[in-house]
Amino acid sequence: QVQLVESGGGSVQAGGSLRLSCVASGDIGRPNVMGWFRQTPNQERHCVAIIWASDGSTDYARSVKGRFTISQDNAKKTVYLQMNSLKAEDTATYYCAAVAAGNVFSRDAYKYWGQGTQVTVSS
Repeated sequence: QVQLVESGGGSVQAGGSLRLSCVASGDIGRPNVMGWFRQTPNQERHCVAIIWASDGSTDYARSVKGRFTISQDNAKKTVYLQMNSLKAEDTATYYCAAVAAGNVFSRDAYKYWGQGTQVTVSS
């Protein structure tokens, strides 16, 4: 059974930083791509950042580019999201996702999901 477990969420003031972690376990093999998504109540789940396992290449949503950094430790099957210069609009539940087919920026492409971790940024 595959599990993705996120951690690192919490409450922070605007301008602050948080680092999210996502550890994969079980028979997941080597995910081709991993991503971070976020969702607020009554909103769609949107892609924040993705990273390819093969070469570590990354891509980001325009709203977080320059502030967030996604990275991975393949040996530990862990992906990170370093979030700096946080804004109130970054408040959301953040989800880790792994193994995608198709449009890697779409939630529909991913096979495995974590349970989510809440990030709250106060202004």
